[in-house]
Amino acid sequence: LTLWDLDREFPTGPSFGGERRYMKLREILGILRDSYSRTIGTEYMYIEDPAERRWFQERLERGYTKPPREEQLRILAKLNEAEAFETFLQTKFVGQKRFSLEGGETTIPLLDEICEEAAGDGLEEVCIGMAHRGRLNVLVNIAGKSPGSVFREFEGNIDPRTVQGSGDVKYHLGVEGEFTSEHGDTIKVSVAANPSHLEVVDPVLEGITRAKQDVLNRGEEFPVLPVLVHGDAAFAGQGVVAETLNLSQLRGYRTGGTIHVIVNNQVGFTTSPSSSRSSTYCTDVARMIQAPVFHVNGDDPEACIRIAALAYEYRKTFHKDVIIDLICYRRRGHNEGDDPSFTQPLMYDTIEKKKSVRKLYTEALVGRGDITLEEAEA
Repeated sequence: LTLWDLDREFPTGPSFGGERRYMKLREILGILRDSYSRTIGTEYMYIEDPAERRWFQERLERGYTKPPREEQLRILAKLNEAEAFETFLQTKFVGQKRFSLEGGETTIPLLDEICEEAAGDGLEEVCIGMAHRGRLNVLVNIAGKSPGSVFREFEGNIDPRTVQGSGDVKYHLGVEGEFTSEHGDTIKVSVAANPSHLEVVDPVLEGITRAKQDVLNRGEEFPVLPVLVHGDAAFAGQGVVAETLNLSQLRGYRTGGTIHVIVNNQVGFTTSPSSSRSSTYCTDVARMIQAPVFHVNGDDPEACIRIAALAYEYRKTFHKDVIIDLICYRRRGHNEGDDPSFTQPLMYDTIEKKKSVRKLYTEALVGRGDITLEEAEA
């Protein structure tokens, strides 16, 4: 093929680019670039089952369609909530440890989309397991914990319903709440408590999920959805991750598939990826169970929502684990008392100049004419 073939028509597969049987090479290349080379990268060709590979091709190669206006406003609202929460804590409780989600705020609309899908399908519960990064934001904006109770924990007030309080730090505590979808569907959401030891919560959450499914006794329906939120360095570095993945398809341990979300801020405490793993991607350990992997740019919230919905649909269809590698960054240090510019000077020189994802998305929506400036500021 040469440059002169760009306007020639070629036959396409039955699922490629919609229902057209013939397309110009220019259009075919455009769809392929949008599907695989923009802000989404997908790994699935190592999956042995042809039906699964075909399933991905049918959904990825349809061509990009802009989400409806209501969904755009919902994404923007969740980004506003995520950023406002972190900004308030940074202003009110300066220097206190909270392991903020700044730089990875798209995690909130992504998890919101997963819960939205689960509620719409009538699942019983979404069980979330995660470490400290962004945990407070998830507790408030996904699991429904009241912001006031989080602020009281920062002020050191003991819960009056207990004798002396749990004594645990605020970013270890779990919670049980209720999520309400845009259509009014509700679903129970729980976040498991966890210690400082990264990824220890993985098998614990799978056990919690399996126990709840066994009690419900609905067989292959798998009505409780496990969601694990990881860090990039821990997912590649902690052996318990591989051990938990290895249990995922065993009859005695399976939970009908787990959605793994990796908040990939490209640094582990002070360690860069080139010094912390031998693999190309932090997700490569998941290839051993042939789990599909979506790499998605956290600065493109619409792509993240699309992938969240696709990951949920895959789990629902095949009852297997799926990985979302959310490429983002860490606005501050490992905790709010650290200055990361000492250990990652070049990275933080770039980060300091970056606009927040909320601001980037707002500018994109206004620039495309999808919303007005007044709506953005409402």
